[in-house]
Amino acid sequence: MNDDLFDKGLEIRKEVLGAAYVEKSLAAADDFMMAFQEHVTSFCWGNVWGREGLARRDRSLINLAMLAALGKTDELKLHVRGALNNGLSIEEIKEVLLQVAVYAGIPAGLSAFKAAHQVLKEDGRL
Repeated sequence: MNDDLFDKGLEIRKEVLGAAYVEKSLAAADDFMMAFQEHVTSFCWGNVWGREGLARRDRSLINLAMLAALGKTDELKLHVRGALNNGLSIEEIKEVLLQVAVYAGIPAGLSAFKAAHQVLKEDGRL
């Protein structure tokens, strides 16, 4: 593991997803799961999210669309919060999910809307 990428990724991951969530994930990881935590923190957050080519806001838009289209609702819920932290509005999140419903199908869109709605209600935003 590259310690510099891990440290950079950890900082970005905490800023986007929230320090409490990230620290809980790391604390809960045993030796087996820690390998994945280190990989995702270094590679995903440090290497990719840490690049200059796209703003975090844009990366959040892309993540929402991909996760919704793939039906990955658990991760989508996490990234709805991250998108809000990265400056997306509820209206913009809604528009991304409508776009997904058109291009990935109504069932994918419905699942994504339900997941996002749950997060927004839990967080007192709706």
